[in-house]
Amino acid sequence: MPINLDLGVVKQYSNLELLAKQMVEGFITGLHKSPYHGFSVEFAEHRLYNTGEGTRHIDWKVFAKTDRLYTKRYEEETNLRALILIDNSSSMYYPEPNWGKIRFSIVAAACLAYMLQRQRDAVGIAAFSDVIEWETPVKSTPTHIHNVFLQLQKMFDRLVPHKKTEAAKVIHQVADKIHRRSLIIILSDMLENSAQQAELFAALQHLKHNHHEVLLFHTIDKKTEDAFEFEDRPYIFIDLESNERVKLQPSQVRAYYREQISRQFHELKLKCGQYKIDFIEADIARPLDQILLAYLIKRAKMK
Repeated sequence: MPINLDLGVVKQYSNLELLAKQMVEGFITGLHKSPYHGFSVEFAEHRLYNTGEGTRHIDWKVFAKTDRLYTKRYEEETNLRALILIDNSSSMYYPEPNWGKIRFSIVAAACLAYMLQRQRDAVGIAAFSDVIEWETPVKSTPTHIHNVFLQLQKMFDRLVPHKKTEAAKVIHQVADKIHRRSLIIILSDMLENSAQQAELFAALQHLKHNHHEVLLFHTIDKKTEDAFEFEDRPYIFIDLESNERVKLQPSQVRAYYREQISRQFHELKLKCGQYKIDFIEADIARPLDQILLAYLIKRAKMK
């Protein structure tokens, strides 16, 4: 069953951790009944013992039941290291009144973090605008994931708009500081002006050059930001970063806008293809399943 995310309801939700767990469990239940049931959604806590290894971590209780030697898995043996980057700049605080893109991204990050931890993968989260605003370590313990949820809950409850973005600068910083091969998951609208776009592409290429796998969720409100579907009446359009205001009727600029935004989105998708970055269109009006399934597909590719 699709995971429908009612942002009006989520806005009132007081426990992001419980919400994420319910959504992921529902997704996994549906996955077992779907054509994608071959994906690994069972989460082993042991691995087979290899001859010659030390015996200190052998689980003798499991041996008594199965007559096979397994060792317990610890944090340093996790399958994957993942860092989730949430764009917290002004353009993500659209559309009002529910600030849909940023709330969608926070809930998606919470679901991804829970799924990663369930698979004994190590996960960390960072929020950025023109700087990295906060970040967590990359770990896989239950205590750590609980702290991740607390940080996301704090962000969800105290959203602060009117922040400029310098995604390229931040992504370069991330590429420089992460020395172990990781999966970098980015939740962003990638709405840079034309002068910044070339630098943004260079930053994404920097991640790939450092041998990281990258999964980009292009987070947009497709109805208005792509199709520009507004009622044909006068509107005041406000730039969320500069606060510049323009009064016009959508029909006056719709064709030009669609042409320009289509070119920008196409170039972003094209560059991601060239750099072997997985590009997922994350329309906030659609269910979250696409986010979770895209992660599982990426993870399967990395094995």
